[in-house]
Amino acid sequence: MSFTRYGRLYYLDPGPHTPKVGDKVLVPTDSGPEVAECVWAPQWVSEDIDGLPECAGPATDEHLTRDDANRRRRAEGRTAAKRLIRRHELPMKVIGVDFLDADDVVKIYFTAPHRVDFRALVRDLARTLKARVELRQVGPRDEARLQGGIGPCGRDLCCATFLKDFEPVSVRMAKEQDLPVNPLRIAGACGRLMCCLKYEHPLYMEFKEKAPRLGARVGTPEGEGQVIGYNVPGDRVTVKVGSRRCSCPSASVCSPRQQHEERYGEDSGGQSS
Repeated sequence: MSFTRYGRLYYLDPGPHTPKVGDKVLVPTDSGPEVAECVWAPQWVSEDIDGLPECAGPATDEHLTRDDANRRRRAEGRTAAKRLIRRHELPMKVIGVDFLDADDVVKIYFTAPHRVDFRALVRDLARTLKARVELRQVGPRDEARLQGGIGPCGRDLCCATFLKDFEPVSVRMAKEQDLPVNPLRIAGACGRLMCCLKYEHPLYMEFKEKAPRLGARVGTPEGEGQVIGYNVPGDRVTVKVGSRRCSCPSASVCSPRQQHEERYGEDSGGQSS
C-alpha cells in the first residue's frame, strides 16, 4: 500500500479482503484509518510474518471525500508556510506537510542551516490555518525521504520507498565492497553515504569468506588461472586464464566445491537425496 503515488510502501495483512491494484483501502494508523492505494495485490508467502496491521476494508465515498479535504489542507499549509517564511525572512525550506484531522494539527517539516527562532511564525501560521501548528526541523536524510527522488543506481530512493530505519554507514563498508573512496561516488541524494552500503555489506562479507582470495590459483572450465576480481551481486569470480579473462560462478572455483568433486566425482553435484 502507498499513501501517495510513488511514495513509501507499506505492507498489510489483507485479512478477509481481496483488494486489487489501484483500489483505495483503509489502513489503520495512530490517528485512525487513512486512505491508501493498493499497489501490490495480496499474495501468499511461505514465511510466517507477524505484526502486520490488518486492512480495515475498502474506502467508502465518505473516506475518499475526507482524504481529498485533507490533501487540500496540506496544500494550503504548504502555501501558507512558504509565504510566511518569506515574510519573516527566515532561512527555512519547507520539506513536507502533514494534517491530522482528528486532532486538527498541521505538522510542517523543514530544513535550515542552523537553529531557527520560529515562535512568531508559528503564531501567524496558527492564525492563518485556524489549527494547531507544529514545526519540526529534519536532517538531510529525512529531507531525501520526504521529498523522494532517484538514486545513483537509477531507482527510486530506498528511504522513500521501503527503508524504515537509518543505520550508521561507514567508509570502511565502501572499502570492503571494493568501491572507490570518493564522496561523489558513494554519496546518495542526501549528500551522506548511501544507505545501501549498510544493508548490502553482509552479502559482501559472506561472499568473500567462501570465495578464493585475490591472487589465488584456481581451476575453471576454461583452465587454471588466477583470481583477479569479484562480482558479488552476480555471485561470480573473475579469473585470468593466460591472456584471457573469464567470469565463473563462485561455486565452480571455490575449494569446498572442488574438494567435493574430486572425492565424489563431478556427476554427483547434480544428484540429491
